[in-house]
Amino acid sequence: MEGASEREREFTLVARKPCFGLPTACPHCLPVFIYLKLAKIPFRLDFNLTFPDSDQVPYVESGAYVAYNNEKGGVIESLKEDGIVDLDLELRSLPEFISSKAMISSWLEEAIIYELWLGSDGTSAHNIYYADLPWPVGKLLYLKQIRSVKQRLGITKDNAERREAEIYRRANIAYEALSIMLGEDDFFFGRPSSLDAIFLGHAHFTLQALPEISLLRNRLVEHGNLVRYAEKHKSECLEAGSSSSSDMHFPPSSSASAPRQGSKHKSKPKREKTEEEKTFRKRAKYFLAAQFTAVLLFLTIMRRSDDNELDLDDDDGDLDYE
Repeated sequence: MEGASEREREFTLVARKPCFGLPTACPHCLPVFIYLKLAKIPFRLDFNLTFPDSDQVPYVESGAYVAYNNEKGGVIESLKEDGIVDLDLELRSLPEFISSKAMISSWLEEAIIYELWLGSDGTSAHNIYYADLPWPVGKLLYLKQIRSVKQRLGITKDNAERREAEIYRRANIAYEALSIMLGEDDFFFGRPSSLDAIFLGHAHFTLQALPEISLLRNRLVEHGNLVRYAEKHKSECLEAGSSSSSDMHFPPSSSASAPRQGSKHKSKPKREKTEEEKTFRKRAKYFLAAQFTAVLLFLTIMRRSDDNELDLDDDDGDLDYE
């Protein structure tokens, strides 16, 4: 009865925009999208184009209820803990299930982050996160994110090559283990679970959003059954138009709603903006200005920090050790 009542509620998944043939081209949003699909929960899909670096995205909302990405271990875990939908009731205590999810959430997530921000030319990251922002703001936020990723992965100038090798080695171990576990089955444990949603999100993002020269993509392609598994569930999990359970909807924003020059929309009478839209636009402008100022301050502090390190290095070089 509880499951039936939850399916009657109207849910909205707020994610980052579609790109590369994916309903949402974000490695954190896509698994949530697929989880709701596998659970057959009706939901609308909205896109947040204004806050590309928000750790709250993705999030699921229904009335006063909101499950954020940065709370309770993520959206999927929140939906399970709050009794909304739980595909893992019979699996959560299995050691193989726990270790497999941990492996994907740590080793494969690290590999995706590395590829997206450090192991490529940044084109994929730009298209996903910053293409809708003014170029200076997008570029500065991109540089800020690169620095943040290096800190998160523990990468320095001295250990960069070693950490890169370690990240790809762990990813390959994870692929091999998951390939053996899956075999030719439809799901890892015989039925849909959060493990399937998380890996399918990873696999489709890797295959479609990363360039063909990507080392991680090539490592995944070496495991044919994992690729076949992803392709088998592609229409079920990714094509928003294939089921009435998902309604893709863009919120009002300058990048999503502004008509292009020469389009048919130009001849239509100009619609009066609602108070909500006017407030949204004002907030968007304030956000961009605040982000630009914050990034400039960040780069200034970072530059002073680097200069101080250089000064310390020079001072150390003048000391005589006996």
